[in-house]
Amino acid sequence: MNLSLFFARRYLKSKKSTQAINVITSISVVGIALGTMALIVILSVFNGFEDLLEKMMGSFKPDLYISPKTGKTIEINKKDILQIESIAGVISVAPIIEEVALFEHEGIQNIGLIKGVDAHFLDVIPLDSSLNRGNYFSFGNYTNKAFVGATLEHTLQIRTLNAKPIKIYLPKRKMKLSITSSQPFNQFEVIPSATYTVRQVDFDNTLIVHLKIVKDLLQLKDNQYSALVVKLDPDKSESASLAIKKILKGNFQFKNRYQQDEDFYKITNMEKWIGFLIFSLTLVMVAFNMLAALWMLVLDKKRDISHLKAMGAPNQLIRNIFLYEGFLLSAIGMSIGFILAIVLILLQQHYGLIQLDNSGGSFIINAYPVSMRLFDFIVVTITVFIIGALASLLPAYRAVQISSISRDA
Repeated sequence: MNLSLFFARRYLKSKKSTQAINVITSISVVGIALGTMALIVILSVFNGFEDLLEKMMGSFKPDLYISPKTGKTIEINKKDILQIESIAGVISVAPIIEEVALFEHEGIQNIGLIKGVDAHFLDVIPLDSSLNRGNYFSFGNYTNKAFVGATLEHTLQIRTLNAKPIKIYLPKRKMKLSITSSQPFNQFEVIPSATYTVRQVDFDNTLIVHLKIVKDLLQLKDNQYSALVVKLDPDKSESASLAIKKILKGNFQFKNRYQQDEDFYKITNMEKWIGFLIFSLTLVMVAFNMLAALWMLVLDKKRDISHLKAMGAPNQLIRNIFLYEGFLLSAIGMSIGFILAIVLILLQQHYGLIQLDNSGGSFIINAYPVSMRLFDFIVVTITVFIIGALASLLPAYRAVQISSISRDA
C-alpha cells in the first residue's frame, strides 16, 4: 500500500483545527470543477461548429481532387480515366472544366465561376441533396440546362426558371485583343433549370453546365480539363489514391478532403486551442486557492509531520503526502467538472438550451452545436493535473522543512 497516498486520503477527510481550511479547500475544488466544465464545453462548441462547417463544405467536396501543378489545365485521355475507374475502391471519376466568366440575365451582369461537368459528376458530388428550386436532371446527354448557385441566382435576380436564358461570356483564347477587335468574347446561352445552396460563397456563385459547353467556349482540346474529381470507397481510399498516383505522373497534384480545406482546418484548430489556453488561465487562478489550502493544511498538520519524522519517515514520504493531496483535490474537482460538462452538453444536444441570435433567420441552426471528443477529455485531464501538481509543490516543500522536534510538542 502507498503510505503517502494513505495519509493524503486521511488528511482529506480528517477534521481540521479551523473551519477556514475546509472553506478554502471547498472553494478550490469548486473552482477546479467549474474551470474543467468550462474547458470541456468550450472545446465541444468549437468541435460542433467544426463538424457543422465540415459537413456543409464536404457536401460539395470530392474525396480526391486532381488538378495541375502548374498552369490551368491537365491533359488526360479516356484510356487513363477508364483505368482509374477500374481501380478497386474507386466509385466514380468525373473530369471538370472551371473558369471565371461573366454572366448576364435580363440586363443584369455578374462575375462568377462556370463549371463544365459530365454525367459522372453528379455521382461524385450529390448535388440533388442541395437543390432549392427546379427539377433535378443529369448531364448524360448534351443539354443547355444549367444548375445555378444561390448567390448567382440572387445577384442575377433569377425569379423564374426555364424562362429567360443566362448569357455566358468567356474571353477568346486564340485572339489578340486590340482596339479594333470586333468581339473578344465567346458567347453562349443556357437555361436556368434548377438552383442549389451549399452556403459557401465560392460554390454558390457557380453555374454548372454541360462539359462540352465550357470546352467549346474555352476552345480546349478533347483531352484538356481543369481537374478530375474522384469518389472513393472510405474503406479503400488510401490504397485507391496510391494506385491513381501511379497511373497519373507528371503535372498532377492530388488533394484529399482535408488538403482541399487545409487553411480552414488550421484556422479552426488555432482558434480552438487559443480559446482553450485563455480558459486555462481560470484554472491557474484557482490554483492559488489550492496552494493556500494546502499551505494551511501543512501548518495544521505540523505536529503530525514532526511525529512522522521522529519515527523515521523520509522527506520523500512527507513531500509525497501533500503532492498526493493536491492530486486528490484536482481529481475530485475534475470529476465533478466532467459530470457537469457531460450533462450540459447532452442537454444542449437534445434540447438546445443556449440559442443563437437568429432573429434575422440568417443561420442554418438555432442553437449552438456541440460535440464531445475523447481527445479533449485527455487534454483537459493532463492540464488539470499539471496545474494541480504545480500548486502542490510549494506546500510540499514547506512540509519537508518542518523539523522532527516540534516546539508545540
